[in-house]
Amino acid sequence: MNGSTQSEISKNLKNEKINRLFIYRTIKRYNDTKSVEDKPRSGRPATVRTRALREKLRSKIRRNPRRSIRKMAREYPVNRETLRKMIHEDLGLKSLKRQTVHHLTPTLRIKRLERCKKLLRRLINEDSVQILFSDEKIFTVDEATNRQNDRMIVSPCKDIPESIKFIDRVQRPLSVMVWAGVSADSRTKLIFVPQGVKINSQTYKESLFLSL
Repeated sequence: MNGSTQSEISKNLKNEKINRLFIYRTIKRYNDTKSVEDKPRSGRPATVRTRALREKLRSKIRRNPRRSIRKMAREYPVNRETLRKMIHEDLGLKSLKRQTVHHLTPTLRIKRLERCKKLLRRLINEDSVQILFSDEKIFTVDEATNRQNDRMIVSPCKDIPESIKFIDRVQRPLSVMVWAGVSADSRTKLIFVPQGVKINSQTYKESLFLSL
């Protein structure tokens, strides 16, 4: 390709899927240094973030993705920040929090799938279907508290009234269950569920829907 322009070289190497910017930089490096080798880099060479260590990390994480960076840093002669960069930058991995989801047995999974398919068929065939999303919540009379933020500035401690110093807790506080539902264009009134009533399909049919 002696005497060819950059565009001509790029067209000739099109099937090789080589980036045009890479071609431009290679030509410029050769014109400047008469060589295509990388220029000597300043600073301390990277002697820790080696390919061998990357492969060890990849294998270890693949076996146990829940292993913490802190623990892995103890197993290798690498500080935690360097190890974090290797995992995120070199391996392209991300650290995600585990999510809490509702436990579903194999039987429940099958039932959920069947119900979803049935609901989708109804939505396709019936234009007048209105979906009501509902939920219930238990409220207790215990005072809400946050140990991190609920503080007092006092002196001395013995002069603090007990009503302020302590927060009473009982094993079974008084509570009330409230039910409500919303749809695309409306909402239900709040329904207070009697004490001891269990929310199930029978309760929905006999009590809740009749109260709307």
